[in-house]
Amino acid sequence: MQTTNTTEQQIIDAAKKIFMQKGLAGARMQDIADEAGINKAMLHYYYRSKDKLFDMVFQEAMENLLKRINIIFKGEMAFEEKVAAAVDHYITFLSANPHLPVFIINEINQNPDRIVERFVHAPDFPDIKQFMKEMLVEMEKGTIRRMNPMQLMMNTLSMCIFPFIAKPMLSNVFGMNDQQYSALMEDRKKSVTEFILMSLRP
Repeated sequence: MQTTNTTEQQIIDAAKKIFMQKGLAGARMQDIADEAGINKAMLHYYYRSKDKLFDMVFQEAMENLLKRINIIFKGEMAFEEKVAAAVDHYITFLSANPHLPVFIINEINQNPDRIVERFVHAPDFPDIKQFMKEMLVEMEKGTIRRMNPMQLMMNTLSMCIFPFIAKPMLSNVFGMNDQQYSALMEDRKKSVTEFILMSLRP
């Protein structure tokens, strides 16, 4: 006989898969029940609404992504070490959750207020302003060139995220299988870090 925890985890895993594939609007509770191998009545017993289940799945994904970034930003590492650690975490996390970027972008397009609200007010949302202040200090010291800190944030995020959004196209263009693409993403951690740091040199 299944334990409650096992059943709940099956539901969460199934919901994650269905939401990633179809988004909130396209997913049905019956789809999630079928994927979890339970009947719809049992699904409703644990989670009364699709929205509640979606919030749980989204919150879990955001916590896993943001918690480590927050630790990095609050840490005592040197500025360049923080950049390298953040890039490593983003690419490592997205390699394990390759459908997440497309999922988030689709949901932002469908219901931007809902997603932004949950993203920005996540418990472990990184202290971006503090990181920007550290960057400004490094500029004043002359260790990095002057630039808009927001440009650094956007450059870093886009270079980490784009390969996962464009994976089907890139895999076909370069003729790579999943294993080769994973190796490329592992190498990309170093490549992106070096590119970013070179762009910051005074």
